[in-house]
Amino acid sequence: MKSVYKKLLTLLLVCALPTVAIAQSTTGDQKASPPAPQAVTEATPKTAASPSTKPAEQPALTVTAPAVTPQITPEAFKPQTAILIGYVDLIRVSTESETGKAGQAKLTEKKDKLQNQIESKRKQLDKQRAAIEAKLPTLTQQQRESKAKEFQKKVAEYQKFVQKADNELQELQQELSRTLFEKIEQAAAEYAKSNGLTLVTVKRDLVYLAGNVVPLDVTEGVVKLINEKGRQKK
Repeated sequence: MKSVYKKLLTLLLVCALPTVAIAQSTTGDQKASPPAPQAVTEATPKTAASPSTKPAEQPALTVTAPAVTPQITPEAFKPQTAILIGYVDLIRVSTESETGKAGQAKLTEKKDKLQNQIESKRKQLDKQRAAIEAKLPTLTQQQRESKAKEFQKKVAEYQKFVQKADNELQELQQELSRTLFEKIEQAAAEYAKSNGLTLVTVKRDLVYLAGNVVPLDVTEGVVKLINEKGRQKK
């Protein structure tokens, strides 16, 4: 029984030897282990194994290094020609262009008109409150409650008027801003095509620009085109 056990153990060790040899060959500077056949010979019992139990010789394995792929750097894709981009200062356009100036004047006129109306209504409320306070000593409790409800109703109407005026002013401002920006887009597109620009954007802080990108302030040119288009329509 012990002899059979030793034979099986010997076979398992022999089958494991090729795998161990490959692992040892890839460790580089590690110290090589003693030759496997000697270890097997020492562990093998003196009784000869039958031919049917002799393990087949394992084919030699060849380990090849992987192919090295050339490293591709960003410089390989770097364009040789300069890229021109333009930027527009919207504040300058709104204050320097004729369309922007006209819109600002219209907005200021509307604001002053509404402000005057609000101020007039507020003064009326102040007078009515003063009149009610002066009569309070001569009024009964029921009359006081009636005057208070009447005055609160007028205050609510005043607040609604103020909110309505604010909405009207915001709507006008949005309309004027939308009209101006449409003119900016049209003028910017025309300027870009005439001057070979890749794109035109709104002026802002740029975090990074490649060395071949050239930013240009095209605000003056855009203002000029907006004014010219505005005069042609008159």
